[in-house]
Amino acid sequence: MDLFFFDFDKTLYAFDFRKRLPALSIISGVSQYHLAKTWWGGGYETRAESGEWSTSAEYFAEFERVTGAAITLEQWQQTRALASTRIPGSIDALRHASTIGTACVLSNNPSPFAESLPVLAPDVTAIVGRNRLVSCQLGVRKPDPRIFELALGRFDARPEDTFFTDDSASNVAGATSVGIHAHQLVYLNGVPQVDELHKAIERFASRNA
Repeated sequence: MDLFFFDFDKTLYAFDFRKRLPALSIISGVSQYHLAKTWWGGGYETRAESGEWSTSAEYFAEFERVTGAAITLEQWQQTRALASTRIPGSIDALRHASTIGTACVLSNNPSPFAESLPVLAPDVTAIVGRNRLVSCQLGVRKPDPRIFELALGRFDARPEDTFFTDDSASNVAGATSVGIHAHQLVYLNGVPQVDELHKAIERFASRNA
């Protein structure tokens, strides 16, 4: 059976960090500048996405140590939700993929995201079920080819029978480097070109016809 990997941020859901950072600042009482400079600018979010803090408790403890901001999982979810908006055409593509093969989310994100996806995107979770792979769980981020090899291994799948879509050209290149069929979700004037995604899925599904 064919396997379909979908990125999450900017692929299934639009994401605007410019909305998230102010919300984090208001909740925590720490300035946007300090949060951005210490946590994101210091590379801690990338390290978290790579699995350095494998639980939400560890993530929030390190976040407080670095930034001085103490936040809860529920507050993290609130700020994340404010910055995220579903892309209906992409959700439809995911749903269609689930009817012709196995659909799975493959996302670069930290441990709170892995725990929170059913809250943040119940529509996506309803489609993919437990087929949710987050970089923090795999210990490596896209576009490193190893994440795709590990993801394939979770499903005992062959790259030639696997489709991947992501908004990032480098992530798409990482997938193609291991033989996966990959499609970049391109934005034109801020609008994701979901029709092209649907066409790419149909081409992949009919490749052996």
